[in-house]
Amino acid sequence: MNVHNSIVDAIGNTPLVKLNRVTKGIRGTVLAKVEYFNPGNSVKDRIAIRMIEDAEKRGDLKPGGTIIEGTSGNTGFGLALTAIAKGYKCIFTMADKQSKEKIDILRAVGAEVVVCPTNVAPDDPRSYYSVARKLNRDIPNSIYPNQYDNLSNREAHYDTTGPEIWRDTDGRITHFAASVGTGGTISGTSKFLKEQNPNLFTLGLDTYGSVFKKYKETGLFDPGEIYPYLTEGIGEDILPQNVDFSVIDQFIKVTDKDAAIMARRLSREEGLFVGWSCGTAVHGALEWAKDNLTDDDVLVILLPDHGTRYLAKIYNDTWMKDHGFLEDRSFKTARDIIRHKSAGAGDSLTTIRTDVSISQAIQVLNRNGISQIPVTDETDQIVGSLTDSTVLNRLIDDPAVKDHPVSEVMDKPFKFVGLDNTIDALSSLIDRDNKALLVRDEREQVQIITQADLLAAMTN
Repeated sequence: MNVHNSIVDAIGNTPLVKLNRVTKGIRGTVLAKVEYFNPGNSVKDRIAIRMIEDAEKRGDLKPGGTIIEGTSGNTGFGLALTAIAKGYKCIFTMADKQSKEKIDILRAVGAEVVVCPTNVAPDDPRSYYSVARKLNRDIPNSIYPNQYDNLSNREAHYDTTGPEIWRDTDGRITHFAASVGTGGTISGTSKFLKEQNPNLFTLGLDTYGSVFKKYKETGLFDPGEIYPYLTEGIGEDILPQNVDFSVIDQFIKVTDKDAAIMARRLSREEGLFVGWSCGTAVHGALEWAKDNLTDDDVLVILLPDHGTRYLAKIYNDTWMKDHGFLEDRSFKTARDIIRHKSAGAGDSLTTIRTDVSISQAIQVLNRNGISQIPVTDETDQIVGSLTDSTVLNRLIDDPAVKDHPVSEVMDKPFKFVGLDNTIDALSSLIDRDNKALLVRDEREQVQIITQADLLAAMTN
């Protein structure tokens, strides 16, 4: 009989499906590697079984042990299926931006889920990375697979995903595209494919608010690139060891909105009910393909997961409208505010340096008719902020402060937000401690959104 001994034996050998409608006007053949055919409905099943079996071989995981991992949902589900098949317990930490469906699914298969805040630094003790590590230290006979730095991640794709694509395209693949999170999928797959065809081109799809694209292009880790975004499972504020930049030829960034709209198009036009980052991969790859693909080329785009994870988000019209992702003029976004400002008084951002005196800073504020300003260091990186209320309070306490440098009185930097954040989301981020917001426009130029800008947008 053709029978699997457990559900994990069904992992892999997912199909390649030709895209027919969303590729209109694009030359060459575009294929999707549809990973939701894995039993856990995502590409992460592949790394889950590999990380656990490698841990068993090393003796790190013993019978009755506990698997503890920080996850955006899909890796956790794959690990949970593996744990069921092998008799382990699971505890997962997740950022609070992840969909409720992902949390419910993990709990449905017997896992314990600890929800952690999204907008904290990776080394903050509250982050889902830190909480997972602490649980691992505190719980006997437990392992923390750490999908970000565990090289079993990309080795799983080198051994399975890459060979499957090469086999199923009969070696004709010329281009490979995938969204990048931990980096294991794109790095392991690309490494195998490039060994078969050194001329193969690999495109990494990143999101705004993530560090990958700039790091690839400059070799610099820029904290200024990091700000909140909505797309789940991709992009990072760290550099995972699984990301092998040497086998990724180029990165393209895709907005939350474009990714969400493309995911919905794939469902309606191709019959592929896929997740949010699948929209990232397809939108970015097709935008690149318009100018670069030829008739003889074969592009394979990896689609990581299934749409059931996002029913309350990108597949919910009300949620889409609330976030400005559907065409509805009543929902203005940061993009609308920036475009309006650029059409008026220009789009250059006024800043001051940390070594400027308070007296000079007051002159800049008065001359420009502004009440707040970002502060930059000698490398032009934004390191703080200054507001007229802060200056006034300090001068009242000590008039001699006027001769001190801005660095002595500046506040923390203004928060960065995404272009597609709606006015209600922006308004919730402006408070006594954060007088303005920063956003990168379509040209990657930093712009400022003030309370006055929000009031103008609400009344126009």
